[in-house]
Amino acid sequence: MSTVAVIGGTGMNVWPGFEVRKALSAETPYGPASAAPLAGRIYGIDAVFLARHGEGHRIAPHVINYRANLWALKQAGVKTVVAIAAVGAIAPWLPPGGLAVPLDLIDYTWGRAHTYADGVDGELRHVEFTEPYSERVRRELLHAALAARIDIAEGGVLGVTQGPRLESAAEIRRLKRDGCDMVGMTGMPEAGLARELGLDYACLAVSVNWAAGIGSGDIHSEIGRSIEEGMGKVRAILARALPALRARDEEMES
Repeated sequence: MSTVAVIGGTGMNVWPGFEVRKALSAETPYGPASAAPLAGRIYGIDAVFLARHGEGHRIAPHVINYRANLWALKQAGVKTVVAIAAVGAIAPWLPPGGLAVPLDLIDYTWGRAHTYADGVDGELRHVEFTEPYSERVRRELLHAALAARIDIAEGGVLGVTQGPRLESAAEIRRLKRDGCDMVGMTGMPEAGLARELGLDYACLAVSVNWAAGIGSGDIHSEIGRSIEEGMGKVRAILARALPALRARDEEMES
């Protein structure tokens, strides 16, 4: 079983080139995952893929069963997770089509089941979250981008909003004052749950539009134009990063 998984979001609900070999169980103590994790092979290694929004991209960000998704990956033997996220750009250095590996986040969501501490096992966890993303995974993504000659922003703060509607211009101004460089809807509680389960988790963010009040024109048209450009870069980075992450996992196992 592979120790490496990719969670695909908007723009990557399927993984081009991924050879599916087996659909794994989507059933967990917290209910069903968004979709069955798919075990397969790509870039010469075994990997697992999970569609965050389910088959056909139908599940809205605020009702995704994040606890089940991360639990399903853990029970499949996954140790390392790269989460792909489409984001709106707040900072000027992240134009549509650009990529970033966030360093930190601010959670603005509410009402989402955000911990396993109130789950079926009854165990209380106060996990360390000073650095919400795995530095090991972040560095491998950055090294892969460098090797692929792809410009990528190292760092930045991701603001996670409730969705599914896009933000108002005033809300984006608030996020900017708070220190956010980009905005998305799925980064939490995903990152926190991964930490509770001991998974090495990092986000590869794809800028698909200027956030409300920053750019001009129709946001949805901009998203459509930017997704394919950004996702092409994502695949090029994954082609280099995942084999290195898998090799490192094997070293740690031996």
